Amino acid sequence: MLSTVIVEDETLILQELLLTIPWNELGLSVEGTAENGLDGERIIRSIDPDIVVTDIRLPGKDGLEMLKDAAVEHGIIISGYTDYSYMRKAIRLGVFDYLQKPIETSELIVALKRLRDEINEEKKSEIITEHLLPEKISNHSIRLAVSYINEHYRDSIGLQDIASIANVSENYISTLFREETGMNFLQYLNAVRISKATELLRKSSMNISEIAEATGFPTPGYFTKVFRRFFSVTPSEYRSNEN
Repeated sequence: MLSTVIVEDETLILQELLLTIPWNELGLSVEGTAENGLDGERIIRSIDPDIVVTDIRLPGKDGLEMLKDAAVEHGIIISGYTDYSYMRKAIRLGVFDYLQKPIETSELIVALKRLRDEINEEKKSEIITEHLLPEKISNHSIRLAVSYINEHYRDSIGLQDIASIANVSENYISTLFREETGMNFLQYLNAVRISKATELLRKSSMNISEIAEATGFPTPGYFTKVFRRFFSVTPSEYRSNEN
């Protein structure tokens, strides 16, 4: 379940959101609500929710200032105002969506689903990435090997290359690598490459073949096969979901 906080000063609208949105079915849990910006910020700082749904014009502190001061990463704005200065501020803050009142339940559900999917993909990427940090590894030889892979993932590298870098035998590095990282050499190499590929899919306009080449995969087909193993979708589907 992804945690959610709702900040809305109109009590009837707040109750409507709580009752009409199928939060559990969406994989979301409303962990807190507030009817003004100051209480909203306090609750957000306390809970650190995955998602914040908020109005802009709030007593105490405006919704955009609240999002900024509480360092909210994933926000959805619901507002009765079409003021473009608000929209520009929302865009600068990285707000996920800006919905106008009166809110259509179906419209908010779609936005929540899209944001939920984006957050889940981010969490998958974080899980992959947290295993790729050399400083988390205690063995010196494996730290050398991991650092080499992280720097040379674009190249055609094999077990013999990292064994040479670490100045140990291939059999020894193979056994030790799994003990230290929980993955074999190829699994780790592919995890690094996939982590880099997700960044390019989100942030670049490169096509799939270009991304495959840029991240060291020998063919686009193999890239797609490995990517599906990690995310259960193709690279193209992943990019569409992110956009």
